[in-house]
Amino acid sequence: MTLFDNYKNIRGFQYKYGFLLTKTNPYTMKAVITGATKGIGRAIAIKLWQQGYQLALVARGLKELEQLQDELFDADRKILIYSVDCSIKEEVLKFLDQIDSAFGFADVLVNNVGTYIPGSLLDEDDETFEMQQSLNVNASYYMSKFFGKKMRSEHRGHIFNICSVASKAPVENGGSYSVTKAAMLSLNNVLRQELAPHNVKVTAFLPGSTKTSSWEGTTIPDEKFVQPEDIAETLYTILNLSKGVNVDEVLITPLNF
Repeated sequence: MTLFDNYKNIRGFQYKYGFLLTKTNPYTMKAVITGATKGIGRAIAIKLWQQGYQLALVARGLKELEQLQDELFDADRKILIYSVDCSIKEEVLKFLDQIDSAFGFADVLVNNVGTYIPGSLLDEDDETFEMQQSLNVNASYYMSKFFGKKMRSEHRGHIFNICSVASKAPVENGGSYSVTKAAMLSLNNVLRQELAPHNVKVTAFLPGSTKTSSWEGTTIPDEKFVQPEDIAETLYTILNLSKGVNVDEVLITPLNF
């Protein structure tokens, strides 16, 4: 039995064209998630899938995307997957052109793609900054601009930007990472300012040390970390708040790291 076997057998739900519909809410919500195969992105994908969302998942690794797609196929629904190197502008724009016709309006955008490359800003290669700028800022800029315009036209939608505690205060030996994550928070704030008059919500997550692949090999116990599922649960809670409420920022850190 898989995680989704109990879910698909819950009474009171109907399936139509492979997607979950409730008797009280016939509209299937749609979400686009970048960096969807690992850590925070994967946890969010699973959580929203459990709640009946139709998903478009974006990540670089096709194999990992297919594995996640196969896992979620236990619920007899379709998922769109896109292998995209989000550090390359042309690939991002190609994806946006494809998703427009294949997916339609997205109710939720989760800008999760990013990377952490340790190093001193003064001593690192320029390429270290440029790679983190491309993934931590530029990809989310293009995604938000594309989907944000559509949300503005529809007067609905929610954009989530997965930033970092480094967005507020630089982390040691994380020079360019801190710079780019601060820029992503600024992007989030500009989006919120521009979209709020159109009833579109924008929320920044600022997680501390989270148990993702970045911490592979550590001897620190898992329970010391923020879990990706904690972020996914919080995000879903925010999605279910009343229409007139926006959560600007979520600072979520380990209790005793």
